[in-house]
Amino acid sequence: MNTLVAVSGVPGTGKTTVAEAIADRIDATVVRTDVVRKELYDAPEYTAAETEAVYDEVLDRARERLDTGSVVVDATFKTKAVRDAARGVAEETGAAFRLVGVECDDEVVRSRIRDRTDDESDADIEVYEVFREQYEPLDSPDLLVDNSGMLAETFAQLDDL
Repeated sequence: MNTLVAVSGVPGTGKTTVAEAIADRIDATVVRTDVVRKELYDAPEYTAAETEAVYDEVLDRARERLDTGSVVVDATFKTKAVRDAARGVAEETGAAFRLVGVECDDEVVRSRIRDRTDDESDADIEVYEVFREQYEPLDSPDLLVDNSGMLAETFAQLDDL
């Protein structure tokens, strides 16, 4: 059975690192909202309509790829509604669904965002702070990963998925 894994968290927590590690473990394709947004928009404005279009495209890509394998979606999934939409894609395709939350200490996130040099994400400290306030808490994640420490510690937590 194929699996759709939704990796959720505010910017800077290390979602991409966790998503890629999960994908390696379960032999899955990663679909990132940051990448899809830049494919769809030359100059992203991060409006509500644009974000909705990006999630629609990401979930469409996941739906298509679930026919042939597992998919890990790397996105903030800041609202319950968009997480429910991902769960719905899994149900439609007969795939298993796993919700993984990624958390990280505030000062570690701030440091990571300041140190970003070659990443698809445009999120800066201001975006992080806005998302931190708007992020709807996860209801019953399958796994909650603390990505504040060393990568080995983060990856060891993935054994519980």
